[in-house]
Amino acid sequence: MRILVTGGAGFIGSAVVRYIIKNTDNHVLNVDKLTYAGNLESLKDVDQNKRYQFSQTDICDRQAMDQLLEDFKPDVIMHLAAESHVDRSITGSATFIETNIIGTYQLLEATRQYWNNLTKDKKQSFRFHHISTDEVYGDLEGTDDLFLETTPYAPSSPYSASKASSDHLVRAWQRTYGLPTIVTNCSNNYGPYHFPEKLIPLVILNALDGKSLPIYGKGDQIRDWLFVEDHARALYKVVTEGVVGETYNIGGHNEKQNIEVVKTICKILDELKPQANSQPYETLITFVKDRPGHDLRYAIDASKIKNDLGWVPEESFETGIRKTVEWYLSNQDWVENVQSGEYKNWVKQQYQSENA
Repeated sequence: MRILVTGGAGFIGSAVVRYIIKNTDNHVLNVDKLTYAGNLESLKDVDQNKRYQFSQTDICDRQAMDQLLEDFKPDVIMHLAAESHVDRSITGSATFIETNIIGTYQLLEATRQYWNNLTKDKKQSFRFHHISTDEVYGDLEGTDDLFLETTPYAPSSPYSASKASSDHLVRAWQRTYGLPTIVTNCSNNYGPYHFPEKLIPLVILNALDGKSLPIYGKGDQIRDWLFVEDHARALYKVVTEGVVGETYNIGGHNEKQNIEVVKTICKILDELKPQANSQPYETLITFVKDRPGHDLRYAIDASKIKNDLGWVPEESFETGIRKTVEWYLSNQDWVENVQSGEYKNWVKQQYQSENA
């Protein structure tokens, strides 16, 4: 099978690419614009594999996407390319509208043209898998409520609104044109290769540098945490076994308050790499003004994907967060390259050597 992955140099996308190359015989074309969060160093384990290809292309570039589809001839498209940081969407929403909405539209149209020209058998087996977020649902009021696939959309931030828009476009292209699409909505991901602007890697790296550990408000926001490698397994299962037109929620069954997450990281670091001054890392915690429109609680009911496709997460939060902290401690070169921006120079060097 030939799988085109958009956003394959991002956090979740790179986990998907690594999983497919390491665990299947499929061919992968990774299409990524390489914005600030796109990092090809996250694919060093697989980038020399003969079944892996990379193209630095913007999904908004219709002509380029048409050419890629014609050349690669995918059987499946897994669409992960997106701007994804809520804080950035609040201060600069334009790029979120451009990539998440316009980019998805351009990709859908390129895909529809490509799909219409396939043979009958190829048309029937083709899949367009759109990967989205639980943030499109807004937040939960009741302590026992869970997001279902049928939960009405109520996005709170420019980011979640842009993802909700792209979800609606994908479903409309399935309903109107018959394009065989599937949508998944996931809870908060964490794990190795996570860009340091997000909560968990930010806390780990700030702590190691002796910097303050900023927590919004009281830190009582609740998230369901999903280990990224569990998510990659789920996404592959959905695209290969899921039903066209269906939505699948993917969650880790690990609801934690942000303050609890931060304190757990601190305790693991106290054990594995104590501060030179012998003070517990919790002393670095500081509370900062909450961000606008901050949802209080997300939690996913993932029973549909369990019952229909047999997927369940393998990692508990306790095992996953320990693996994550250990990975950052063991991969300081990756961390330093990201923090310094050196990973961008590494990409340029790769292109220069390949085209020399």
